[in-house]
Amino acid sequence: MARVPPRISRRTALWGLVAVLGVLGLLVWWLRPFGEPQLKGDLTFSTGVRTGVYHRYGQLLDQALARDMPGVRVRLETSEGSQENLRRVATGKADFTIATADAVSKYRADEEPGAERLRGVARLYDDYVQLVVPADSAVQSARDLRGKRVAVGQSGSGVRLVSERLLTAAKLDPARDITPVSIGIDTMPAELEAGRIDAFFWSGGLPTNAVRELSERFDIRLVQLGDLVEALQRSGSPARYYRAAVMPQDAYTRARNTSAVATLAVPNLLVTTERTDPGLTEQFTRTVILSRDRIGQEVHAAQLVDLRTAIYTDPLDLHEGARRYYRSVKP
Repeated sequence: MARVPPRISRRTALWGLVAVLGVLGLLVWWLRPFGEPQLKGDLTFSTGVRTGVYHRYGQLLDQALARDMPGVRVRLETSEGSQENLRRVATGKADFTIATADAVSKYRADEEPGAERLRGVARLYDDYVQLVVPADSAVQSARDLRGKRVAVGQSGSGVRLVSERLLTAAKLDPARDITPVSIGIDTMPAELEAGRIDAFFWSGGLPTNAVRELSERFDIRLVQLGDLVEALQRSGSPARYYRAAVMPQDAYTRARNTSAVATLAVPNLLVTTERTDPGLTEQFTRTVILSRDRIGQEVHAAQLVDLRTAIYTDPLDLHEGARRYYRSVKP
């Protein structure tokens, strides 16, 4: 008579499966260091003012990096903007940052400390230059700012660079023909609302939350700057990084604009130095590209990060680690 094998109870089978999975997990954990070195250490990311797009982008990228590189601790440092960011990275006070291409060009042209060490990681998204005034203001162009109190950005910011260039293109002396106010986007809206300034310049992704929130409690209007693009571009490098652009009417749905607004835009670059570890930079680049959609849900400008254009980091050469990543995903 044939012997019937003993039946295995459901509980016994379940415990057996748990044991097998546990052994497999330990095996993967043990083998992983040999197949893929785990990055460890600390890095500093210099962002921008707390209410600006740079800082929010940095916060969301930090979350993505925590998932992809759990052994690396990221410290976010606020800043006045592009110019301060570049100085921090170039002099070793930060490892990665975001800066506008025109600010990078100026930093290199001025032969600032560490300029030769700067390298590009990715072209991210474009900043749109925004001139904001109360809705009932008579200002229709930057040329109308003569004699006005105008917030032009902090001394270390990218908006300071572009605002002064725009005023010059409008044939205004930034120091004499207006009353310049050196503040950032963290205080510009409140100052305009209180009537302590007549206008402010801002350069940031669309929409910038600080401007959007202002429009929801105070009637504002965005002033066209398209009439200055040609004059600005004629002034030569680094102004060659500016391009004509249009802010759609719905960029700020509560602003009192009846149509799209002509302006100019400038690319943002993710920047590091030649000294940054290639393996770290490769993984950092991968996270930047793959987290685009998740970050873009909150920072809409990040949706424009594109693998096809990310490699164009002019005026900077690509970092070797970033180059490795782009080569690995090349069709």
